[in-house]
Amino acid sequence: MYTSLFDTILFDSFFSPMRTVYVVSDSQLEEIKRKQRQEELDNLEASRKRLQENYQSRIKIIDKREHELHEEL
Repeated sequence: MYTSLFDTILFDSFFSPMRTVYVVSDSQLEEIKRKQRQEELDNLEASRKRLQENYQSRIKIIDKREHELHEEL
C-alpha cells in the first residue's frame, strides 16, 4: 500500500512519543552542570574507595597464602 509523505508525518507525529523541552536560565543550567559534575566526582571517589578496599583485601589473602606455603616448604 502506498503511503504519502503527509500521511507518514501525520501518523508519526500522533503516535510517536512526545518530547519534552525544558527552558532554563543560564544560571540554572550552570547549577545543573555543577550538580552533575559533583555527582560524577562523588561516584569516582566511591569507586576509588571500593577498589582500594578490594585491593587491600586481596593483598591480605595473598599474604596469608604465601605465608602458608612458606611454612609448608
